[in-house]
Amino acid sequence: MDNKNVVINNWFVVVNPNAGNRKISRDWPVINKALTKAGIKFDFAMTRGPLHAIELTDNALKKGFKKFISVGGDGTMNEVANALLNFEDFNTEDFILGLIPVGTGNDWGRMFFIPKQYNLAVNTIAAGHSLRQDIGHISFRNGNQNDSRYFLNIAGMGFDAMVAQKTNIQKAAGKGNALSYFINLLTSLFQYKSQIIQVEIDDDKYNFNTFSMSVGICKYNGGGMMQLPNAIPDDGLLDVTVIKKIGLGTVMAQLRNLYTGQFVKHPKVATFTAKKVKIQSKKNGFMMEADGESLGQAPFEITLKPRALKVIVGKKYPI
Repeated sequence: MDNKNVVINNWFVVVNPNAGNRKISRDWPVINKALTKAGIKFDFAMTRGPLHAIELTDNALKKGFKKFISVGGDGTMNEVANALLNFEDFNTEDFILGLIPVGTGNDWGRMFFIPKQYNLAVNTIAAGHSLRQDIGHISFRNGNQNDSRYFLNIAGMGFDAMVAQKTNIQKAAGKGNALSYFINLLTSLFQYKSQIIQVEIDDDKYNFNTFSMSVGICKYNGGGMMQLPNAIPDDGLLDVTVIKKIGLGTVMAQLRNLYTGQFVKHPKVATFTAKKVKIQSKKNGFMMEADGESLGQAPFEITLKPRALKVIVGKKYPI
């Protein structure tokens, strides 16, 4: 067997040592041992900072790797997926992506019943149950330039983006965790001001005075909030939730319902499904995050690539 075939048959593991408040720096030897024990043959590389997972994955793709594991949070998973989807020779049937979740939110893994325990997550990858999920694509303004990104889970705008931005600054300083996210959520309730946006959902146009807006593929973001409770990740549709301008007391009263999905029944909430969503804001600064990563500001255009990426899912997820 030549070297190229050996590489193709191995997994390539992208490890974010800063994930989980730098938890992986300590725990990687345990994960490494679990992968080996499960009979998973692999090479690996450690990221050194934001966007480095894209570079590492791209280099591995050029060497012939087709099976990838992301060890980290939703942001690391997003970067690996972006490298795959932008690869010239990418083929949905030939490439596969798995996750060992070690982030602060782990919302993509929550959707697909990926266990948080390392050995169980490794066993899930070894079992090989897979799904071809839809992928979102969002274009946005990044400073003075147009930019774009694929996402696997949810793009959040408005209030969600403010909370994510605060949390990401803390994570970069090694201080981000689930508690800090919840604290940022509470403090942002007193700071965020609703914004008027123009939204085009397929052929229908709306004006919303918006507190928060979510567009995506899966159900959860923000560490377990069920922002898109009706989302099906392989139905070829984007799910959309708009929370219109709402009083602070109402938001506080609805916090519990954010985690159960029941908040969508509130009269200030509108839900849709779509193939394409366009968003413009009358004022600058209507921000966006995707898969927990702070990216840019409006105008946004969000489209869908149906069943574009094969991913490893948990045994409990119905295929």
